[in-house]
Amino acid sequence: MDKLKRVLSGRDAEEPSGLAEVIDATSLGWGTRVKGFIACFAIGCLCSILGSCLLWIPRKGLVLFAVFYTLGNIASLGSTMFLMGPMKQLKRMFEPTRLIATIVMLLCLILTLCSAFWWRKAGLALLFCILQFFAMAW
Repeated sequence: MDKLKRVLSGRDAEEPSGLAEVIDATSLGWGTRVKGFIACFAIGCLCSILGSCLLWIPRKGLVLFAVFYTLGNIASLGSTMFLMGPMKQLKRMFEPTRLIATIVMLLCLILTLCSAFWWRKAGLALLFCILQFFAMAW
């Protein structure tokens, strides 16, 4: 279990320095991180399921689906930040092998909300939701 903690926190092979000790002293404990992960992931799943249920409402259903699906993806993405920490999560997201997928995913998140709120194009919002799914899976 300690090995898993070291790998997820990014301290696998490096010696602790003075800055690392300060960061460790001010960071969340492992139990709190797991609880935060579970809470954010559950909220993300709930938003995605709620969005799928709201899809069948006449006129506004597609827009509500797009909004809740996007909020669910944001919450699920935020849940992994509890395990790794925000900086390590961002560093891994923007590694060269993941850069294109990250940019496409973030762009689709923004464009989904823009098409739902400002442009009011339900079909475009659905297209961006599908692209979100593929970018997250990629």
